Amino acid sequence: MNYVDITLEKLHTKSNVFLTGGAGVGKTTITNAVIAAYEEEGKKVAKLASTGMAATLIGGQTLHSFFDLGISASIDELQRDKKFEIKKKVKKLIGSMSLIVIDEISMVSASLFEMIALRLEQAEYKGRILIVGDFLQLPPVVKAYEELAFAFESVAWSEFAFEKIELTHIYRTDDVRFIELLKDVRFGYVDEDIHNHLNEYIKPLPYELTHSTFLFGKNISANYHNRVQLDSLEGELVIKEAQLIKHIQSVDEREIERFVNDARIEQELELKVGAPVLFTRNAWNYFNGERGEIVNIDTNYVYVRKSDGKVIKLEPLAQSKTEWKEKSVNGKQEYIEESRFTIYQYPIKLAFAITIHKSQGMSIENLIIQTNEIFAPSQFYVALSRSANPKQLILIAPSRQWYELIYANEKVMHFVRRGA
Repeated sequence: MNYVDITLEKLHTKSNVFLTGGAGVGKTTITNAVIAAYEEEGKKVAKLASTGMAATLIGGQTLHSFFDLGISASIDELQRDKKFEIKKKVKKLIGSMSLIVIDEISMVSASLFEMIALRLEQAEYKGRILIVGDFLQLPPVVKAYEELAFAFESVAWSEFAFEKIELTHIYRTDDVRFIELLKDVRFGYVDEDIHNHLNEYIKPLPYELTHSTFLFGKNISANYHNRVQLDSLEGELVIKEAQLIKHIQSVDEREIERFVNDARIEQELELKVGAPVLFTRNAWNYFNGERGEIVNIDTNYVYVRKSDGKVIKLEPLAQSKTEWKEKSVNGKQEYIEESRFTIYQYPIKLAFAITIHKSQGMSIENLIIQTNEIFAPSQFYVALSRSANPKQLILIAPSRQWYELIYANEKVMHFVRRGA
């Protein structure tokens, strides 16, 4: 079944589409193919997500930026911040789009979704909307005093009449038993068989940790582990600094810093020959989360040997922050996507450790999950689903019961069960 063609057919027949499915089923691949198909026809596509990190993974921008929402978290705050009325240029920009893609929809709150619906109504938007994601993964980030409310709880949700396309085939691994485990954990289901299956992955840590990637819930833990392991390697420490080119000289330094953090770009990438690394992007000869080992470093290149023995000569990858600008093209005013600035850095990071959040989209071999840093619904599922090789998976014995780690939000479960 060609899900790209199915998605395009529904969009072309004037339907809005909700593309969903668990981790590793190919949502990003299909989304990118749909975007490419639109752009090849000369149509404009807004590639959006609620967080900067998710936005950079599809080469787009945040919902707040595109829809001119400022720092407002609700329609009431839009009114308070005097941003309720849509600006003429924002209305024209939204109206120029043929397709609006919203990735990682699970992280979009109900109040944010209502602000999006408001802007689309104000702009009298006539194009299509493609929302992508899995509500049984990472939830919206809300302030401590706010109630957690998902996009599907918004009063505007039903107005879009989304046609759901659900992907079910997992490509990340072909281990049938592990795939069944993932399905159960995704839905927060634990019984004695699942309990015993998970216990099979509780094993002694290997004496040599260089070949394993720890998955932590906290940045401080991942950074500390990377530092200790890198220091233990012999050899010269080489620092590759990210290179910045401003296309607009007035760009604020804080904007650059946010983009660097969101895009998982190391401003100062510390490396040694012999250090294991993870690729942080997809390319024709490597994939996001694939592991390799540094075999040489020179002025212009970093040489990485992959697990198949092939050595890749890596050069810095360009990653740009873009915005839509109105320009005169052949005598007509059109919106063109232009770069505000570009940052060049090698698309790798140390493979000793990474956080669950920053492992988004990755398929990782030789994974060790620190279960005692699981603190949110579906977080353990997201961590477990990163494993590309269950035979090499190790779980650190949790201090709590499995059912305390494996749970999904009840509102999400109700939404999913009713087949919405």
